[in-house]
Amino acid sequence: MVDQKLLEYLESFLTDRRRSLNKKVLMSRTNYLTVAVEDVYQLHNTSAVMRSCEVFGVQNMHVIEEVNKKKIDREIAMGAQKWVDVNRYNSTDQCITSLKNAGYQLVATTPHEGAVVLDQFELDQPTVLFFGTETDGLSDAVLEAADVKLKIPMVGFTESLNISVSAAIILQRLTSQMRNVSTIDWKLTSEEQLEKRMDWVKKTLKSHEELVKRYYEEIKG
Repeated sequence: MVDQKLLEYLESFLTDRRRSLNKKVLMSRTNYLTVAVEDVYQLHNTSAVMRSCEVFGVQNMHVIEEVNKKKIDREIAMGAQKWVDVNRYNSTDQCITSLKNAGYQLVATTPHEGAVVLDQFELDQPTVLFFGTETDGLSDAVLEAADVKLKIPMVGFTESLNISVSAAIILQRLTSQMRNVSTIDWKLTSEEQLEKRMDWVKKTLKSHEELVKRYYEEIKG
């Protein structure tokens, strides 16, 4: 549970503009839609997907590092790593199990036949979008576990798009759809919002540890 009085104390050290911006952004955040990337080789692609998650309000991103283990490229992510929660997995099976147990519909993005075209896909339940490697796409494990396969309609000679471009297109489409359907409860819960406010204020204030210590000293008398 978040100590709301401590939160308000820490937020008092932010500028009015920063407090207002944090709350405004928080109201557009969602866990209803999330993203998983599977063993993406090019580091800048994972970082760019994270940036798209941040821009379109997706709070959590899941990174499978069964083969490729790399750190987020901060220059490409443009600070998104501060505001998006990254959940790492050592195996694809671990990620699939975790997200299924959390109640997510698994959607595998693929350009192949038999997939639902993006324009016809309805986001009517909590969903995780899986994106695969640059050369081979998603593993058989993800494709077999998927509840739905999804593709972006294309009319050129090229069969597929770069993963980061695909993620941006799909996220823009689905987050817009999500926010325009009044029956979808897509926002963070009250407790989740408090947790993010606390997380973000600590990431904003370089001296937050000293301020927390001072707060508890003051309330003790």
